[in-house]
Amino acid sequence: MALPADDRPIDPTPVHTADLPPTPLRDRNIPAEAWIEAPDLLLRAGDDIGAPTIAYKRRIGRWLLWRAGPAKGADARYVAIDAEDLSTAFTFRLFPDGTGDGDGPTARHARFRTWKEDLRDASP
Repeated sequence: MALPADDRPIDPTPVHTADLPPTPLRDRNIPAEAWIEAPDLLLRAGDDIGAPTIAYKRRIGRWLLWRAGPAKGADARYVAIDAEDLSTAFTFRLFPDGTGDGDGPTARHARFRTWKEDLRDASP
């Protein structure tokens, strides 16, 4: 049964890049600390917004999508990391009022949806 994103239990089981699932998890959250190959950029993604849990969300093409912070109503930062080159990443800051800002592979975005579409379209 699917649980709301912020109510899913944290599963600290270590996981490699190849084992991160392609679709959203509905029963648990994988924290960034459990990702064996996690780059430092990801592990620090929530430092300036209260150091919330950073959880894996899904793949968008070749990008691994993570979120620092809650799903709604508070500061959050999304991080997309290239699964084939972990040194390549883009972030999107989502503010409590629903506005946002972040660089994608081809442009700067003010809307989360267009940022995700840019990730999708930049995947081979």
